[in-house]
Order: sequence, then structure tokens, then C-alpha cells
Amino acid sequence: MITGGVRILNAGLPLIVEGVPAADVVQLDWRPPAFGDADLARLAAGLDDEVTEEANARAVAAVHAVRPRLVRVRPAREVVPDIAEGRTLLHAGPPIEVARMCGPMLGALVGAALFEGWASDAEDAEAQLRSGRIAVSPCHHSGAVGPMAGVLAPSMPVFVVEDGGRQAFASLNEGLGKVLRFGAFDDEVLTRLAWMRDVLGPVLDEALRGREPVDVTALFGQALAMGDEGHNRNVAATSLLTRRLAPVLAGLPRGIEVLEFLAGNDHFALNLSMAGAKLALDAAAGIEHSTLVTAMARNGVEFGLRVAGTGERWFSAPVGPADGLFFPGYGIEDANPDLGDSAITETLGIGGFAMAASPAITRFVGGTPDDALATTRSMRRITLAPHPAFPLPPLNFAGSPSGIDVLRVLDTGVLPVINTGIAHKQAGVGQIGAGIVDAPAEVFGQAVVALSEARHARGDGAR
Repeated sequence: MITGGVRILNAGLPLIVEGVPAADVVQLDWRPPAFGDADLARLAAGLDDEVTEEANARAVAAVHAVRPRLVRVRPAREVVPDIAEGRTLLHAGPPIEVARMCGPMLGALVGAALFEGWASDAEDAEAQLRSGRIAVSPCHHSGAVGPMAGVLAPSMPVFVVEDGGRQAFASLNEGLGKVLRFGAFDDEVLTRLAWMRDVLGPVLDEALRGREPVDVTALFGQALAMGDEGHNRNVAATSLLTRRLAPVLAGLPRGIEVLEFLAGNDHFALNLSMAGAKLALDAAAGIEHSTLVTAMARNGVEFGLRVAGTGERWFSAPVGPADGLFFPGYGIEDANPDLGDSAITETLGIGGFAMAASPAITRFVGGTPDDALATTRSMRRITLAPHPAFPLPPLNFAGSPSGIDVLRVLDTGVLPVINTGIAHKQAGVGQIGAGIVDAPAEVFGQAVVALSEARHARGDGAR
């Protein structure tokens, strides 16, 4: 009951009620559907029916039923499809030609070629990449994911996660500083990569062999309750993983060396969360009529989206840099457009979607704890169901918003929020900040057009 006089509910621009006391105005967050594109809105409305609803129910149930288990750490050439034969390197994001790549991506590929011994120097490596003598392909095309440049070479060790006979893979995290994923490839970087190949990977694999696999979902569910969000903050998850492996590692040759590396790398568990999310979301790929998003990825030039109902097809649009906090001495003019496969975490429903669980992350990416709560609540509007394995204590243990629906994005105008690191546009400088980036609206419109065309091609029709 209103007792304080006239109240105004404003659905338009705030300037319309500028002359009214703020306490008397309730501003409605309403936006025209389909970002104001009437034709696109009609296509989306035509897909919003029982057929899509049933397909989405199956898709999100399939994703939530997956329980990834970390079973091994093996050289990529032994387990990752398409990388063992010839000279092939994998990279983050949707497909892109070498000639169009950003500085960090090209630098990381040059470093990987040097690491594999395929080139005599950086100039030789770049020439081979540009000529096609060294082939490149997205990680996602081989069941893998990688942060930032995401470059994966045959000799590099990878996490192997599996469930029900399916597998997914991710590289091991190098830590912060001068690292390959930001495009660095000097002797320090190559020496570390060699240690990861010769020591870190084999020792971790030995610690896992013959023992109960690590339940990745349970590990990250517990980490969310301890202040992580699963993308830019992984202190709890890394600690939990290290505690799980420590009793075995401590008794292995060079195991203490590995424990010291894990103790100094708070982000180590990130790549494991990415592999688990990839495995879960691939369970929905190819479910006919489903509008659930199965991948979001960036290559430093374009943002790519995949949707369950259109299988392996990419929808892409230009991507910009994140809006966030920069390290001293750097600014937006230094930032590379967003890159990395790590948005697979948000696609599942953690990362930016679980910011409510991690108020501390706001000190890294900007904003306040209230902003973190508001972001998670906002993501509920564009997702299909809470994830039952990821309850968030600050939201009364409601599950993290999961299963991005392209129709809900178009209906609400709310775009998925991604927590991300910010890379310098020059290869090798490294991380210069962290922040928030929104997925571009264009990719959701492209997906709806393709889904509508597919519906008509099958003769199913749409309203």
C-alpha cells in the first residue's frame, strides 16, 4: 500500500523523470526485445514454443548430469585428437587465420613452435605459421580448452577429465608473470614449459594413477562455498586440489618441487574447471531445437558462440577489451581485445555468473560486493536452471545460474557477463589488469537466425 504520495513507475529513459524526487521513482529495467530489431524479435518469438522448451529441458539436464573426474595428466599428443600427426598447434577462441591474429596469440604460437623444436628462431616460426607449414586449429575442435591465447602443443601435458566414456582436456596453468598464454616466449618461458613437460606433468600423473579420480564438480562446488567463483579467483579450488594430492606427492621423487609450484600458483585449478565445464557442455551439443549455449570463446579479435541446436557451428562478432582495473602504468589504450577459452566457465554457470559467491573478486575486477550479488541475480534472467551442484551461500544456497538461453538473452536484452584477465596487446608483456566483458549482442541474433532457418529446413515450422 502506498502511503507517501504519488509514486512513478518509469519504463522509459531516466531523463523523463528528472524533475521528480528520486525517492518517488521506481525505474523499470525494460528494454525492447531482440535489441530493438523487430524482424529478429519475430524469429525469436517463432522459436519460443513447446518444441524448444522440451529440447532445452533435455539439454540442461544433460549438462547438469555430467560429473567430470580428473583421471590423468598426459602429453597432449597421446590423448588430444588431431594434434599427434604433423605439425599442428591449438589455440583459444573460434577459428582465425594467422594473418588476422592479435599479438599475444601469435607470440604464443611462435613460442610453442620453438618449444617443440620445429623452428630455429622466432622469425622461422612465424614464417612457418604464416605459410601454413605449421597448422593451427581451435582447441574447442579437439575437445580441449585453454586460457588467454590457449595455445596447446603436442608435448605439453594436459588434464584429462572424463565421464561416461567422454573426455575433455586443458593445458596446465603456468602461473602469473611472463608466460606463454600472454604471448611470451623467451628462455625463461621455454625453460618453465620444459619443466612442466618433464616434471610437473609426469609427477601429477603418477599421483593420480591407480587412485580414486578427483571429482571436479564436487571440488568446485566446495570452492564456491569458500569464496571462489571458478574463473578469476581459484585460491580455494587450488588449495583443495593440492590438499587432495599432497600426501602422495610428498612421497614421490620431485614431488616436493611440484608442491612448491602449486603453493605459488593460486590459478592452477582454473584450467581444471575449464576442462570440466567443456565436458559438461559438450553433452548438450547437437540436441535438435535447443537454444542453450554450449561455448563462448574469444581469440583476441572475435568472440565466438556455439549453440546446442546448431552443433559445431560458430557465430562470431568483433570483441573489445574488458572494462576493469589496470595495473599501475597501464590503461585501456594498452589492452588487447578479450581472448581465451576461459569463458567456458561462465557458459556452465560459474565465473562471472557465480560472482555472488566471491565478494573478494570485486577488488580484482572492479565494483563492490553488492555488484557481485546483482550480477548473479541478473544472470538468472537469461539462464534455464540453477546448477544443483553449485549452491551459492550468499543467495541462500540457490544454485548458480546455468544454461544460457539465446532466446532469453534476446527477450531481456541482458548479455552474459564474463570475468576476465586483460592482456597487453603486445606479445609477452603479460597481464595488465582484470575486469568484466559482456558477450556481443550480434552473436545471439546470428544464432536465432540459424536456428529458425534450421527449423524451417526440417519442415518443423515456427510460429
